[in-house]
Amino acid sequence: MIVISEFEINQVAAPNLPLAPADYDRQYVDQLNNVLRLYFNRLDAILDQLQTDELIPQLSNYTVATLPSAATSGKGARAFVTDALAPTFGATVVTGGAVAVPVYSDGTNWKVG
Repeated sequence: MIVISEFEINQVAAPNLPLAPADYDRQYVDQLNNVLRLYFNRLDAILDQLQTDELIPQLSNYTVATLPSAATSGKGARAFVTDALAPTFGATVVTGGAVAVPVYSDGTNWKVG
């Protein structure tokens, strides 16, 4: 998967590594380790941002009777009901049962899904 963005995730490029000397040189190894440490710290920070729970919004729990107006909530709004009766995907949600399901607003009604 390729993520295209103007944000930090696209601004991380592999570092230019220092050229190795013919003989062992502690200063070279220290420099190489420092470059790699900075690069991997940056990658870790980005991965931490991608793995937060904030990427998945929590839905508000309602009974069907207490759902706000689908029209006021707007098309595409989402919620979760705890008392749906025999829910069928895409059907208008009906109260009177004990089934918990996610619902969405089509701008007029709350639909199961």
